[in-house]
Amino acid sequence: MCILFFKFDPRPVSKNAYRLILAANRDEFYHRPSKSADFWDSSNEILSGLDMEEGKEGGTWLGISKKGKMAALTNYMQPKIDKNAKGRGALVTNFLTTDLDSYSYLKKVALEGHLYNGFNLIAADLNTTKGDVICYYGNKGDPEPTFLNPGMYGLSNSLLDTPWKKLQYGKQLFSDVVGGSQGLAKEDLVQELIKVMNNQDPQLPDPAIEDQGKDYILPILNQYAAVCVRCPGYGTRTNTVVLIDAEGHVTFTERTMLDADVDQWKTSTYQFKLQM
Repeated sequence: MCILFFKFDPRPVSKNAYRLILAANRDEFYHRPSKSADFWDSSNEILSGLDMEEGKEGGTWLGISKKGKMAALTNYMQPKIDKNAKGRGALVTNFLTTDLDSYSYLKKVALEGHLYNGFNLIAADLNTTKGDVICYYGNKGDPEPTFLNPGMYGLSNSLLDTPWKKLQYGKQLFSDVVGGSQGLAKEDLVQELIKVMNNQDPQLPDPAIEDQGKDYILPILNQYAAVCVRCPGYGTRTNTVVLIDAEGHVTFTERTMLDADVDQWKTSTYQFKLQM
């Protein structure tokens, strides 16, 4: 399970402004094998972390390519899941490698949405001649993908902008930081966003989470109802911040847990320019 916030403005009025600001958490079992964010191979074309769980190898939750394709995935919280369903992480990696545009790709995914456990998928084409295009599809929501208007969004383990209290709270914290972003050095903005994504204040009561999660969520509700989830053996193990400025310069920062130890973290930053 994950949570992410993003704001995009395809044509910022100021050269110092950002076309895209995204901050995301990956929540997962601490011992689930995965690779930290890196370029996939020597071509340095596609950047993401990778799931290395047996049978799910090569899937990911968030990635970007130098051609301007970006995708992010969250699970839709369900009390019961189908263990034989297709792996959701491939939905991101397949988009990063396809020639289809974001809307066409999500339309194709929507035809097979029933083969997966619940998910939400954000797919973006950045640096196109038409400007940046971001689309959304959730297989527990509308049957067709949606083009997103410029603005600010939040996504957790329900549909896009579902008013869970932790999502609304985190979105306000994110908005406060983004509102002052032009007065911050890039490195300071990244650190402020990472601070937002590590907020552990539970936002309770929240009948909407309880109603969706049923008995499954009740034992961990107090920890789960925060932006940063911290349970025994499970919780937020990766923070990612993606910044794209008016000229297409990308800064991708990942802070990830080491050795399943909540006191050990590694931060990596990658910078490149989108290719037209």
